[in-house]
Parts: sequence; C-alpha cells; structure tokens
Amino acid sequence: MKVLVVDVGGTHVKILATGQAERREFESGPDLTVRQMVAGVKRLAKDWRYDAVSVGYPGLVLKGRIAAEPHNLAAGWTGFDFEKAFRRPVKVVNDAAMQALGSYTAGTMLFLGLGTGLGSALVVDGHLVPLELAHLAYKNGTIEDYVGLRGLERLGKKKWREHVAFMVERFTAAMHPDEIVIGGGNAKKLKEMPPGCRMGDNSNAFLGGFRLWERNHTAKRKR
Repeated sequence: MKVLVVDVGGTHVKILATGQAERREFESGPDLTVRQMVAGVKRLAKDWRYDAVSVGYPGLVLKGRIAAEPHNLAAGWTGFDFEKAFRRPVKVVNDAAMQALGSYTAGTMLFLGLGTGLGSALVVDGHLVPLELAHLAYKNGTIEDYVGLRGLERLGKKKWREHVAFMVERFTAAMHPDEIVIGGGNAKKLKEMPPGCRMGDNSNAFLGGFRLWERNHTAKRKR
C-alpha cells in the first residue's frame, strides 16, 4: 500500500508519499480552510501514486474525527469528509500523536511537542494513546501557557526551560515512561535534554503517518 502523509501545521502543510525521497510543502496560516488544504495537497501530489492518506491535524481528534476547530487555521474543519475529498481511505490523528508514533522504538514512550502549544501522546507497546496534557491547570493558567510559545515569549528562555524541566519531572513521576521524546520547533531551544529524554525529529511525523496503516495500528520497532 502506498500512503500519502499530510502534516498540517500552523505555518506550513508538508506532504510525503511512500517511495518518495523529498517532502513537499506549501504555506498555511490563519486563513487556510480545510478545502484549500485538500486542494493544495492534491496539486502538490498530482504526480504521486497513493492508495490511502494519513492526516496529522493540529487539534483535538477523537475516534478518527476532528472534534474541535484549530487555533491557528480558519474554521470549518469539524465534520469535514476527508475520504470524499481525497477519494481514498483516510486516517486522521492529532499531529503530535502522529509524530509520537514515528518516534517510537520500544516499551512505553511519552512524546511532548514544544511548539505553538504543547502536543502530547503515549505509545505503549506499539499502541498509540493520544493525550491532551496542554490544558491541565498549572499555576495561574495551564501548562501550555508556560511551556508553549506564549510562555517562552513572556518568560524568556531561562524561566521557560525551568518550567519545561519541571513539567518533564512531573510527567515522569506520574506515568513512569521508559523514555520521553521531546520534539516540536522549540525543542532546540533547550540547552540540554532533561534526564530520560531524547530529542525528536519533525520528519518522524511522516514515519508515523505510514505506520498508521500497519496492521493493528501498532508501530514497527526500529532495528
């Protein structure tokens, strides 16, 4: 099966298909509608063959359906029929969950994506468990208010790093993962990885999109 993976972000939409060496992308932003996204993907992938589509969406996804409108894109995503639009079978997951699945190697792994907000997901023995840790109450707001982009800009790098370290420590104590992967665009702003953590790679989102179509939705362990 050839899979087209679509990673929808607040600044760019990136795509890659099975057997292709180079990803393609186009700009997104607060005015991007879901129909414009699909049209842009089809245009970029017009010379690629694919049998199914994986979509990584920057927002809440429940049981394979978008459950809330995005914060950084235009409205109209909930209830959209992706299979009708692409004329292919489609699986939709949260973008952090897709990157988590692509980052997985073995055991229990917690993924934390430091970007505009905070993305999170668990992979347990190859099974993907999407999380929504960003909106848990923390100090005078939510965790996302302190470790997301708003927190970084408001607090400065030093204080922001302290909150990230505290968050990792608390999540480790609560979940006891075998490892934590920290990804997202702001992960590189950490001076060093907290204990038990490794740096993620945004390109793993594509691997996660391919893995979504593997039997039983489990990740194939890296060798």
